[in-house]
Order: sequence, then C-alpha cells, then structure tokens
Amino acid sequence: MTPFLPALVGYLLLFAALYAGFGVQSPYLPSLLQEHGLRPEAIGIVLAAGTAIRLAAGPTAGWLADRLDAARLVFAACAAVAAIAALGYLPAAGFWPLLAMTLLQASALAPLAPLGDTLVLAAATPHESRSGLDYGWVRGAGSAAFILGSILSGQAVERYGLGAIVWLNTALLTLAALLAPRMPRLSRPDPPRLREAPDSGSIIALLRLPEFRRVVVVAALILGSHALHDGFAMIRWQSAGISSGAGGILWSESVAAEVVVFLLIGRPLLDRIGPSGAALLAALAGVLRWSVEAETAWLPAVALVQPLHGITFALLHLACMQRLAESVPSRLAATALTVYGTLGIGAATAVLTLLSGSIYSVIGPQGFWVMAGLCAAALPIARRL
Repeated sequence: MTPFLPALVGYLLLFAALYAGFGVQSPYLPSLLQEHGLRPEAIGIVLAAGTAIRLAAGPTAGWLADRLDAARLVFAACAAVAAIAALGYLPAAGFWPLLAMTLLQASALAPLAPLGDTLVLAAATPHESRSGLDYGWVRGAGSAAFILGSILSGQAVERYGLGAIVWLNTALLTLAALLAPRMPRLSRPDPPRLREAPDSGSIIALLRLPEFRRVVVVAALILGSHALHDGFAMIRWQSAGISSGAGGILWSESVAAEVVVFLLIGRPLLDRIGPSGAALLAALAGVLRWSVEAETAWLPAVALVQPLHGITFALLHLACMQRLAESVPSRLAATALTVYGTLGIGAATAVLTLLSGSIYSVIGPQGFWVMAGLCAAALPIARRL
C-alpha cells in the first residue's frame, strides 16, 4: 500500500522541479541565442528546428517507456540528457553549434511533460490498495512553479547575465532526473474492456482507438486556437493603447486562472459534468473569449475574458487526461500521452502559429474569429468525448 501523502509530496516536488526548469529557460532562450551570435532569422530557424524534432522525439521516448515498462527511468534519462545539453549553450557560438545544442536538448525535453503525466495519472487512479491523488494539484503546482521560475530567472539575468539561465535550467532538470526514479512505481488497473486492446507500444494501434482520436482532435482545435493569442495578443493590446505593464497583468491573470482551476475548481467541476461536458464548456468558452478579442480591446472587456483561460486550457487538459486514462490501456499510456502532447497538440499549435502571422497581417484582430471558429468546430466532437 502506498501512503497518499508521501506520493503526493513526491510528485509535487517532481513537477515543481520540471516546470520551474522550463520556466527559467524558455522566456530567455532567444536572447541567449542572440547573445551568442545569431541574427533574428537564424534564431527563428533554430527554434523552429527544435520544435520540429520534438514531434519525433516525444512519441519515440513514449514508445520506449511503454516497451520497456520503464517510464520513470526513461524520464530520468531524458531529464539528465537535457540538463547536460543545457551546459552546451555556454561555450557554443555561431549557427551550427547552437543548432546542435538546441536539437539535442529539445529532443530530451520533448517527452518530459507527457512522461510526467503518465506517472501521475497512474498514481491518480484509485485502487483497492490506495487512494488516488488529485492530478490537478500536481499539474497546478507545475504551472505555479513555471511562473516562479520565470520570475527567478528574470532576477538572475539582471544580476548575473543570461548565462544564469543555463545553470538554473541544469540544476532544476538534474533535480527532476534524481527525483523520478524515487517516485512510487504504481500501475493503473485497466477495466475489462481494455485488457484485450492492441499490443504495447504500437502507435498505429493507438491511433485506431476512436476515443483517443477524438481527444486529440478536440485538444488540437481548442488548444491550437490559442496560437493567435499567444503570438499577437500583446501586439493587439499595445496598438489599442494598453500599456506593457497592463498587458503583463492581463497575461498574468490568465495564468493565475489556470492555476486556480488546476488546484481548486477543476476536479469538482469535472466530477460534476464529466469529460464531455468539460470539453463542451471549454469550446464554448473559447468561442466567447476569441469573439471578444476579435471585436474589442477595451481594457475592462479584455480583463473579463482572460480568466476563461482556466477553462479553455486547464479544464480541457484535465478532461483530456481523464478521458485518456479511461480509454487507453495502461501499457500504452506513455505512448498515448506523448503522441497526444507532441504530434496532436504540438503539431497543431506549430501549424496554427505559422498561419497566425499571415492571418493577422491580412485581417488583423478579426483573425480571432478564425480561432473562435476552431472552437466552434470542436463542439460536435466534444459532445462525443
């Protein structure tokens, strides 16, 4: 029997280390590349290459974790490689060395969040010998740690320069690598209907599951619809006279709503309306949110819709995680979550981010109607989630 509290504390520490590691580096990596000799167009190529390689590296690591039944060890190995690769940024200068370091670290980083979810979802499933912990608490702690990591790295950069993010990133990823093997080894019991599901680790067999395909499509449409906001919301607000300081508060408001949903609201709401109801609510919230963004940049209106991020992102993520836990065999869990996170959401977000530049340049803020349309398109699929 695994005690509830030690398992919860362990996963909270693991996710805090992991997401703080993401937070200390991601806002400042472009600036670091620039400081080491890359021009803006080269920075774009390097970052795009890092995104592209994640699409292959994530599912490959997930397949390996399922094949070896060793999600904890694969997580630890990837975190260790990512930590070591981060140090390569310190001496690297010029396009090819920085590209090599980015590709190496991006490959190792890609599976970490999905593999972390795999471990927590096994612990979150109630069993006759244990109580299930709340996944939302763990994921919410990760979001909060990301914010704190970003703040910490900003202070460190001001005092010690951009090289500080490398040391912080390495230290936090090393901590995650050390913590992962110590997580309790828990199996998620499958309901009878899943015990005859396809062989372990088969991505093709996974894609044959209609429940899995629906989750991926709904997430790709709703989460992908955030692309225009992530790329151009600040530009939109500033062009309407909203100061950078106020824009930062608006952005923080949406992240705070995400944390609140993960920690407090999400689980009770999901228990009440189920994954399908939560996905429908997320799609409707997306339609409302992007419709307001398309029509106005009046500060009170924009401030009122920012908390909807807790629904369009956090609640939807909780719903998708629950549906995947219910519909995918445990022996395919790591493969499912890495395919969901990298090929499903990652690829959709990358494509929509690329298209968002053209959309915004042609029709400006009216492009948010396109994002609202994506959420509307998710409604009939969400009903069947």
